[in-house]
Amino acid sequence: MPAIITVTLNPVLDKAFSVPRLEPGTIHRLRPMREDLGGKGINVSRTLRMLGIPSRIVAFFGGRTGQYMYQQLLAASYEVISIEVEGETRQNITLWDEARDQYTKFNEPGPVVGECSTAALQEYIRQSAKPGDVWAFCGSLPPGAPDDLYAQCITLVQACGGHAFLDTSGAALQAGLSASPFAVKPNSEEAAEVLGTGLSSDAEHAAAARRLQQQGIALVAISRGAQGIVLAMRDQVWMAIPPPVHARSPVGAGDAALAGLIWAFCDACDPAEIAARAVACGTAAAMQEGTGVGDRQLVEMLLQQVTVTEL
Repeated sequence: MPAIITVTLNPVLDKAFSVPRLEPGTIHRLRPMREDLGGKGINVSRTLRMLGIPSRIVAFFGGRTGQYMYQQLLAASYEVISIEVEGETRQNITLWDEARDQYTKFNEPGPVVGECSTAALQEYIRQSAKPGDVWAFCGSLPPGAPDDLYAQCITLVQACGGHAFLDTSGAALQAGLSASPFAVKPNSEEAAEVLGTGLSSDAEHAAAARRLQQQGIALVAISRGAQGIVLAMRDQVWMAIPPPVHARSPVGAGDAALAGLIWAFCDACDPAEIAARAVACGTAAAMQEGTGVGDRQLVEMLLQQVTVTEL
């Protein structure tokens, strides 16, 4: 098994609460539900651990919240590389309206990151990247980071013979694609934005995946929420659709799907199985409260119910 490193440049302390009914303009008494150490890369590492796969977490941490998250991850026996930033690591709130069975999420932007922190990240990659390792660059870039930071990191990893997986959006995704990462996992909206086209049908998603492959990307997985994933790899395009389930929270489901991609890739699975594992992991996470990831038994059960067809 190659070493797996997840990179989270805008980590977050995720707090989930519920209210009987959300009524704007009134006072609510929150019912605590759960607290999760989050950020997309950290969520990927949490899912990988659930699958029994170790990974190393590299993250920017700042202030009391950042120190708390770092210590909690260490206490949970994760391998963590902390790169210090000024300011305070963000906190996000997920609010469940019990009456409507509806989630509302409030996200802080995160601390402004300076050149010293981004330089420290790149120096760490130069010193630690090895052939065959898998690096997952996940989530939004924090304020102050250049749009091409992921692109620079991808270039460093792949120059050493590693495999870079990219899951981000907007300008960071557009710039990251120019570095030809091994794999990308945009959702439908993110893929449509970078390609400048609308995506709705299966055929349009398949064509979009092939277009992204033409940028030198070996594996393209476009996530479609409850409609599953369209995955292009080699000369094949597959669509994987999850079984009907009661989704409790979509938060973190895409990160779990990325962990499923990495799990399958490290097991040298064929493209159809890679798509199926990604969907099973994402669905298991969507069935949990907050940013829960489920368990291996649930993933294995869902995997038997995923429908996979070639496009």
